[in-house]
Amino acid sequence: MSTVEYAHPEVLVDTNWVLQHHKDANVRIAEVDYDPAANYSTGHVPGAVLFDWKKDINDALRRDIMSKDQLEALFGAAGITSDTLVILYGDFNNWFATFAFWVFKFHGVQNMKLMNGGRKKWLLEEKPVTKDVPSYPKSSYKVGTPDPSLRVYKEYVLQSLRLGDKVLVDVRGPKEFSGEILAPLEYPTEHAQRGGHIPGAKNIPWAQTVNDADGTFKSRKDIEALYNPKGVTSEKEVITYCRIGERSSHSWFVLKYLLGYPNVKNYDGSWTEWGNSIGTPVEKP
Repeated sequence: MSTVEYAHPEVLVDTNWVLQHHKDANVRIAEVDYDPAANYSTGHVPGAVLFDWKKDINDALRRDIMSKDQLEALFGAAGITSDTLVILYGDFNNWFATFAFWVFKFHGVQNMKLMNGGRKKWLLEEKPVTKDVPSYPKSSYKVGTPDPSLRVYKEYVLQSLRLGDKVLVDVRGPKEFSGEILAPLEYPTEHAQRGGHIPGAKNIPWAQTVNDADGTFKSRKDIEALYNPKGVTSEKEVITYCRIGERSSHSWFVLKYLLGYPNVKNYDGSWTEWGNSIGTPVEKP
């Protein structure tokens, strides 16, 4: 399937492009993993650096994403300069790679693309992998102008409830959305005190936008068929959320770049903040 059909095909590269360009001096491949021991350490794209989702993209002390200074240090250690094209890919159908993409965009990084299909497609195609960890000369990286419009906080969401020009998209699974479970069993530390969803939110699980076979994004037509019937349309401001803000980054990417929605924001406080906050309204079926 051609990516030209998407609103912004320029943000994607395919695995063949990466195979041809991963050695280019002005290209830096970065694998973003939830579990590096099970993924990056067992074999990765030759020359790819590791960005650990938990250690590198999140602040170690605060419930927050990495700071501007932390990003500049991470890129500097990877030898990335303002002239470097950063290609992100990762495990879980690029779930965590799109989280990194959103964080980096929030901080003003511009020269960046996503490898469609992530680790899954690369391995399915039996493209070369290595266990060698690359080392690059350190650089001095300075981010550009940040874009705070990509992110919203709890108070903003509270003020947005039931407004006709805004729509909330809960990208969690149906059992999380209904409140039947507080968190998937594999993530027991990421639950909230209450189950359910933010009032008025539409449940469109993030994984419905990718092909099960190879992890690539579905066609634009198929993705539009997920969102449009539920009133998630381009003239509205769309706010995505999940449990801790990473799956919702994937849906943010899909809406903003593949469908071209002009006003998409990620509420990364998501359900662990909302469901634990005193007085926030909760809805159940």
